[in-house]
Amino acid sequence: MTQLTANHTPAGTCYDVSGQGDPLVLIHGVGLDKGMWCHQVDALAQHFQVITYDMLGHGSSTKPADDASLNCYANQLDELLQHLNISSCRLIGFSMGGLVARAFALEYSAKLDALVILNSVFKRTTEQRVRVIERAQQAAEQGPDANVEEALLRWFSDDYRAAHPEQINAIHQQLIDNDPQGYVTTYQLFATQDCFGESQLDQIKVPTLVVTGELDPGSTPEMAEQLASRIPDAQCVILKGQRHMMPMESPDRVNQLLLEFLHSVQLGQQAT
Repeated sequence: MTQLTANHTPAGTCYDVSGQGDPLVLIHGVGLDKGMWCHQVDALAQHFQVITYDMLGHGSSTKPADDASLNCYANQLDELLQHLNISSCRLIGFSMGGLVARAFALEYSAKLDALVILNSVFKRTTEQRVRVIERAQQAAEQGPDANVEEALLRWFSDDYRAAHPEQINAIHQQLIDNDPQGYVTTYQLFATQDCFGESQLDQIKVPTLVVTGELDPGSTPEMAEQLASRIPDAQCVILKGQRHMMPMESPDRVNQLLLEFLHSVQLGQQAT
């Protein structure tokens, strides 16, 4: 396993740095933390300086304000980059992290070299929006454990859950141990901001890859295709047979895809 050293920025963001090379930042999803990227860090840190961090309200980072906007989460990343003296980076966002990555790409375009959006959301249907807002309301009323079992069923395949009960139990515990306010604030943004920056997406000019799983019920192939079609020259890849947590469930496939894209970006930048 790659050796990591945890640190905090002056504003209270907990982060890890591993490897050397061009900076590459990974943003996790709602209810998780930077530890979800362990398989990606091992592979990517052989080629890049990999930075993972806990979003506001998650892990060991500071809590968001009750009225925090998606831009507050983008500002958190900017503060982290300033702390590390990084002028620009490649950025990978998963699920809610994909929304944060989009917000960062629009607010801090000069600090972005390439963008990857994994298993994220865009333009939910009315039915999809009703369901996710209901789940967010349940979490607000009952706490982070309100719909954990349902989430795990959506996130992982039956075969993976059966083969890895200890990991599934650990993620279950992590979800219910979340700070209630931080979790709910973040979940409400995830539930309502799927169309964030829709009219500005054509302003994203960096190389972009949009990926989801064929069987991801919440971050569907249709969403990925629509999002990629709105970003100039973005690539869209749908991984066959994959559900939501494919960075954990199928790390080799995900890592290969990420490395192929990131190396192509490097080659393109060297040629210009």
